[in-house]
Amino acid sequence: MGYVGVEFAGYHDHSAEEIKKLVDGLGLEVCGTHAAAETLLTDQLEGTIEFNKTIGNRFLIIPWFQTETKEGWLQFAAQLDEVAAKVAPHGMLTGYHNHGHDFSPIDGETPWDILFGNTRQEVVMQLDTGNAFHGGADPVPFIERYPGRAITVHLKEYSETNKKAVIGEGDVPWDTVFDLCESVGKTEWYIVEQESYAYPPLECVAKCLENLRAMGK
Repeated sequence: MGYVGVEFAGYHDHSAEEIKKLVDGLGLEVCGTHAAAETLLTDQLEGTIEFNKTIGNRFLIIPWFQTETKEGWLQFAAQLDEVAAKVAPHGMLTGYHNHGHDFSPIDGETPWDILFGNTRQEVVMQLDTGNAFHGGADPVPFIERYPGRAITVHLKEYSETNKKAVIGEGDVPWDTVFDLCESVGKTEWYIVEQESYAYPPLECVAKCLENLRAMGK
């Protein structure tokens, strides 16, 4: 189909060795994994590091966190900083992936700003464009606000009129997103995430790639 990498969100009981054999056989790089918080924030971290060393992954991204207080987000920020320091000697980075609730203000400040305003530069800001728009936020200003931190980005379309739009067929200002990712965000990976299907899933992701190629990506 033409994709060059894959980000995991679960391994369905496959071992690290099996995963490595699979991706190598397909000629794919591993561009990240969505790791449950407990696999990074507890004594499971050592095993998580070893697993990801084996599969050849540098990016350990927590996909979900929620608390109703600023103090809770600040505590999470401190935890991410600790993980970032622990995985750095292994050539790895940790980070966080947004959903819509991450842009609902707490005491006048979004959780996204609380988190990335209080973590070290090395903590990856994995913006999901569609999720940001679903949360009522334009992702573009956040790329500008936190330069060099959008190292991996989830490309997801958003449309007011077509809830099943694929990339390039909705309202996301892709030219602006790509320009900022590459000039300010220092993005290394664009990761296609398609969660709604106007066509069979594999056809949808093929259309996403086709539209990205048409945009020069």
